[in-house]
Amino acid sequence: MNVNSTKRRRFAAVAAATTSVVAMLALAACGSGGSGGGETGAGDKPYVALVSKGFQHQFWQAVKQGADDAAAELDVEVTFEGPETETEVEKQLTMLQTALDKNPDAIGYAALDSEASIPMMTDAESRGIPVIAFDSGVDSEVPVTTVSTDNLAASAEAAKHMAELVGSGKIAIVGHDQTSQTGQQRVEGFTQYILENAPDIEIVDTQYAAGDQLKSADAAKAILQAHPDLKGIYGTNEGSAIGVVKAVQETGKSGKLTVIGFDSGKAQTDAIRDGLMAGAITQDPIKMGYETVKAAVAAINGEELEPVIDSGFYWYDKTNIDDEDIAAVLYE
Repeated sequence: MNVNSTKRRRFAAVAAATTSVVAMLALAACGSGGSGGGETGAGDKPYVALVSKGFQHQFWQAVKQGADDAAAELDVEVTFEGPETETEVEKQLTMLQTALDKNPDAIGYAALDSEASIPMMTDAESRGIPVIAFDSGVDSEVPVTTVSTDNLAASAEAAKHMAELVGSGKIAIVGHDQTSQTGQQRVEGFTQYILENAPDIEIVDTQYAAGDQLKSADAAKAILQAHPDLKGIYGTNEGSAIGVVKAVQETGKSGKLTVIGFDSGKAQTDAIRDGLMAGAITQDPIKMGYETVKAAVAAINGEELEPVIDSGFYWYDKTNIDDEDIAAVLYE
């Protein structure tokens, strides 16, 4: 371990036990070019540890691509990990603790549960390690910024297109979770828009299926069985939306039901091209990963950051899926 790394360990330990002034010095020392005392730090490069929600969807691989792009451009070391599925809260918390124990210069965290990690957020703050929330916020004031899609606005956009397409009647929602801010907001924004702007449309059911395709398909089938006159279903993430498409195909409802999704991935873009899905909201995951690492470097250097960094969203369907600006943010 080099001398700079040893110093940063000492600074972090002092910061945890003494004043905020010393904590600021520790952070500045990290920003001077080191590994934060972390075991995985390479030479004098700052080390940023990113803990995502998972790896089962193409979305997270695109986020990683953006993070890697920023790491190469800004000359920092980045690690990126997450549990196999977005239901493994305890496993994600273990990953977060492991990342903290490596004493990185900064941490990026996409919370599966917006409350469960609060003690670790406090721990990071006591060590002088800035936290960048990404994709989904944390119920804590510790993160110096949150890099995310405006999920309330994005889901309202999905609802607007649903309302235009179905006009009136019954619709339903297949959500991915109730614990993350992302999962909550994508249902809330959609529901609120329908309630305020589409009086002839009734949301008859909302089911949650962990973003798993098979579970989402089963949930959609159950909804369709209970409401055979249903006119539309909205899936709140990649796995949810593809599960809905599978249910529609397997129940013979193709062409009879309006399906709207969220995120991208080859299965969704194929479904839209084939007419199985009316359209979807795509985020910009590459920008999300890039901005998370960029914000981490700024925090390491003691720069002020806006509370929220909007990574953007777009509506896409058969009419614009091949447009240059849309194609640039779709991922396979």
